[in-house]
Amino acid sequence: MSRTEILDSVDEAVAGIEDGSTVLVGGFGFAGMPFDLIDGLIRQGATDLTVVSNNAGNGEVGLAALLKAGRVRKVVCSFPRQSDSYVFDELYRSGRIELEVVPQGNLAERLRAAGAGVGAFFTPTGAGTMLAEGKETRSIDGRDYVLEYPIKGDVALIGAHHADEMGNLVYRKTARNFGPVMATAAATTIVQVAEVVAIGSLDPEVVVTPGIFVDRVVAVPARRYTVEGAR
Repeated sequence: MSRTEILDSVDEAVAGIEDGSTVLVGGFGFAGMPFDLIDGLIRQGATDLTVVSNNAGNGEVGLAALLKAGRVRKVVCSFPRQSDSYVFDELYRSGRIELEVVPQGNLAERLRAAGAGVGAFFTPTGAGTMLAEGKETRSIDGRDYVLEYPIKGDVALIGAHHADEMGNLVYRKTARNFGPVMATAAATTIVQVAEVVAIGSLDPEVVVTPGIFVDRVVAVPARRYTVEGAR
């Protein structure tokens, strides 16, 4: 029997997310961004959140809308500034939000380490830069490495393409990005998909995230977002 819940509404899917939670948000720009789950989180009202994502929001939708609503205390990401990241930029410059910059490869590996049960790891990325300040360093075979720790989430919000009734997930092209590692790194993984299909409908060879890592799934109609943030 699957432990995955197939829910009827986004609001059911995000129910119970607590104030102060660390929320892992999938997406690479707009690709794979769980827009409907984020909208549901805004309605749900959880605040004082730490958000871990590749970016710090685009336009005024998705993650940027969550930031604009004042629900986020800290952002951990690789690319906080883009041409349309003005919501984050204003919040950061006015001292209303904290930022931790993590190189993209380190971000992915810290999330993967959390899911794999790795206590910490050494990486050369960031060695000798400001990003290594205050961190343990070690020389290995003549090269400097920095000690990094896993990033664990209380909740992961992920956008996938299809799920079956056991919660097995497949993704669509670039939308795959951080979803697989975030699903393994969170205590509760919540996924929005375009469609939930019957058990046996997905080729096991193309399943990327096994249902054992997925707690809640909700199917929502696809919506198109532009760079300007218009729906």
